[in-house]
Amino acid sequence: MKLITIELKKIQTYRTFWIIFGLYFGFLALGIIMAEFMVNAMVDDVNKRLPIPLPHAVLFNFPDIWQNLTFFASIRYVLIFPAIVIIILTTNEFSYKTVRQNVVNGMSRNEFIFAKLQIVLLLTLVITFILTLVMFILGLIHSDSQSLTMMFDKFRFVFGFFVQMLTFLCFAFFVGFIFRHTGLAIALFTLYVLIIEPVIYFVFRAPFMWENTIYTYLPVNSVVRVVEYPAIPALERLMDFQLQGEVTLLSCAIPILYSVVMIAIVYWSFNRKDL
Repeated sequence: MKLITIELKKIQTYRTFWIIFGLYFGFLALGIIMAEFMVNAMVDDVNKRLPIPLPHAVLFNFPDIWQNLTFFASIRYVLIFPAIVIIILTTNEFSYKTVRQNVVNGMSRNEFIFAKLQIVLLLTLVITFILTLVMFILGLIHSDSQSLTMMFDKFRFVFGFFVQMLTFLCFAFFVGFIFRHTGLAIALFTLYVLIIEPVIYFVFRAPFMWENTIYTYLPVNSVVRVVEYPAIPALERLMDFQLQGEVTLLSCAIPILYSVVMIAIVYWSFNRKDL
């Protein structure tokens, strides 16, 4: 408790933390609101050419809401916001030399890393809890009366989202720790997540490449694949893909393995380098 208390005191009055945290939920809310409108606009356009019209998408009904909103909350363009928070909190320790002061004051190097990982876990829990609460309230508002079994039928997607957020933030912590300069770490992390890895993804899926599944094991792609598609049947016809029915242990295991390796590298590197 002492370690997490120290970390919480650092962020209580840190305005940047609260601004970025607010932007995450703001963009998420905007995306969710626009998603239903945009999908249904596509459906209306396609229905003009179909003898039997496709049904409109309904995002907020139980039990599909658990899958739909966790999908939109885990798009890489949205996940980038809490990840930037973790990078800033990590790199600030080196920019302001507080890591050295903490060690001088008696905190061990392993305790320092453990304190940062506690913040990663706490932020993941808070975001997951808030999102779950919002989904539950929206589901109650938009759904007809249903049994508890039906309401929570797809609640496993919440666990999948928890794994996504936790592992993505571990990746951000790894990048922040390795590069240690706020601007550089954010720039490289954003460049990799939003540009470099998507390019690699499409190269490995290109027709001229040999048949492979390498793209499924890329670090960020392994995270977003945990909850890969929303539960919108119309998209199956519009975009020609099979809807996701489960969150599998294998899909969760891959990003968790990446996180374990990254944290191990951080422990090894931190205990070898000078402060």
